[in-house]
Amino acid sequence: MTSLYRSSIPEGMPVSETFELASVNTLLSQSGCTALRIYYGKKEDGTIHAILVGVNEKGEDITKGVILEEAQRCPPECPPDSLLNK
Repeated sequence: MTSLYRSSIPEGMPVSETFELASVNTLLSQSGCTALRIYYGKKEDGTIHAILVGVNEKGEDITKGVILEEAQRCPPECPPDSLLNK
């Protein structure tokens, strides 16, 4: 799936985003968190970013807790080559 995406990547979309383990663990360890949801947002400069939010057992976003909006975005900061990104 990643190679198909990269072959027709829409302008402004990232190839990947890397979130710190400690931040993801904090998000997932929130009271009532049973899942993780990914939204996409756009900054004022037009760059698209993933936004991570916890989800409770009813499928509701946990919006009064931790929401992750900052990650290492590729490009420009890309990970080493792997089966998923080359």
